[in-house]
Amino acid sequence: MQTLSDTLKLGRERAEKTRLPYDGALTPHEAHLVLEHAPGARIVDVRTRAELDWVGRIPGAVEIEWNAWPGGVPNQHFIEELRQQVDPESLLLFICRSGARSHNAAMAAAAAGFTACYNVLEGFEGDKDAHGHRGRIGGWRHAGLPWFQS
Repeated sequence: MQTLSDTLKLGRERAEKTRLPYDGALTPHEAHLVLEHAPGARIVDVRTRAELDWVGRIPGAVEIEWNAWPGGVPNQHFIEELRQQVDPESLLLFICRSGARSHNAAMAAAAAGFTACYNVLEGFEGDKDAHGHRGRIGGWRHAGLPWFQS
């Protein structure tokens, strides 16, 4: 079994290799291991309220939209809301549908002074399959990690 230290090191190595401006990138399984073993670690779900309601939620996640629904307008108060809900020194794991918005959220949080920001690769739903559907290739839900339907 991989240790917490090994998992975080692997995430940091991915960040260094791809020159990410935040601390690391983790697979869904690695992110779940961090949540289970790192005191104070928080998962920050940046999907829209519609995605959370219709697709599913992660138990205990901090939910802050990166883009507002409807219209996809950027949430101008994202960092302010993040500061209100998490300790800036907490280990933060950002997740969205596929890993793109959460990448941007991790960048913004790191730039705002949050000290331990990681992106969850593959996101909640993963990549599209050959038929254009998500949820069958990669992602938190496909990995069988904890989630519930609203």
